[in-house]
Order: sequence, then C-alpha cells, then structure tokens
Amino acid sequence: MIHIIIADDHPLFREAIRNATQQQFPEALIAETASLDESLAYIEEHPDVDLVLLDLNMPGMDGLNGIVTLRSTYPDVPVVVLSAEEDKNIVLQSMTYGAVGFITKSMPREKIIAAIEQILDGQAFLPPDIIRRSGSDTSHNRRRENTGIPSEIISSLTRRQLLVFERMAKGESNKQIGYELNIAETTVKAHVSAILRKLKVQNRMKAVLCASAIDFEHYLHRSH
Repeated sequence: MIHIIIADDHPLFREAIRNATQQQFPEALIAETASLDESLAYIEEHPDVDLVLLDLNMPGMDGLNGIVTLRSTYPDVPVVVLSAEEDKNIVLQSMTYGAVGFITKSMPREKIIAAIEQILDGQAFLPPDIIRRSGSDTSHNRRRENTGIPSEIISSLTRRQLLVFERMAKGESNKQIGYELNIAETTVKAHVSAILRKLKVQNRMKAVLCASAIDFEHYLHRSH
C-alpha cells in the first residue's frame, strides 16, 4: 500500500490533491498535515511513509530550510515539493537540498498525478517548462561553474547519450524518452547508467542539475 502525506496549509488544495491521488491510487493511505511540525510528528508515528508532498510556504517551513529539516530528520522519506513557486532557482535549490521532485500547483491535475506516479516509480521529476527557461548570462555562467563539468566529458558522450541526457534534463521519464527516441526503456536505462558513470555522479537528479548549464545543441551539432 502506498502511504502519502499531503503537507499544505490550504484545506481546499489538500482536498483537491487528495481526491485526484485517491482516484489514481484507490488503495493508497493518504494523510494530511498543515505545518512542518505536524508533518514531522506524523512521520515519527508512521515511519512507513512513501512520499511527502511538501508546500514551501506552510507554517514552520522557513523557506527551503524546511526541506533540509525533513530530509535530515527522516533521510529515508522522499520529499516532493508541491508549490506555487515557479522560480527556476528555487526549483533547482530545492533539488540540491534533497527533494526528489518539484511539482508546480499551476500544472493540470492529470500532470500532477503523472508526476507523482513517475516519482513513486523511482524517478525524479522537474517541471520541464521551468527548467527550459534560461536565466541571465551571469546566472548561466555561475551554473556552469557550479556544475563544473569539463567540456571533454560532455564530448565523450555518444550522440544517443546526448539525446537521452537532453530529455532527462527536461524532466522526462525513461518511458517517455524511449517513446520519443523510439528505443526500448531498458536501452534508455543503460544509457542513463552510462551518462551517470561518465559524469561521475551518483544519481539522476545530480545529472539533471548538471544539465542546466549544458548547451546540448552545440554538442549535438559537433557529434554529427
């Protein structure tokens, strides 16, 4: 049985997400909390929680610090930010602080549920439209310095790996990538593993964060 917490201080929003989630996962046990303290107390009593859908602005959160508190107290419980925030930096910082996904409240209900499914399936989720937004040149350069991937490592990726990596960066699941590139999902998984190995990162999320500084067009043209 899937055990989910909807942590948000707006009862109507909690109810809407609960109804949509329950419809998709009829057997799921869904709890509601309205503050960070309530969420921490609930997990203390129910250590089998599979997922926390976390609002950044509810009482006790102190912005992104609430993610850090929750992750450090219960490192085995995956946290997904479900927020009205649509600032790319906040999305990326949330992932850096340990969230496994970021879902915006403006997304259509069916896309929110699809994102939750993707995360429960063990994959990260980032809102593609926000991740595609480019910041200023300064922030772009800063991201490049932060990720610190030497161009020779990107150049060492095969054309197919670059295409897979580009779609990973857009928040697509292995299944979606396989469909778009017309390859088997198992082949996509093999490419993802190879990409992580070449980038020397431990998980998909770190690879996606690195990708925000990569000009894929540049490398794809070179790999022709």
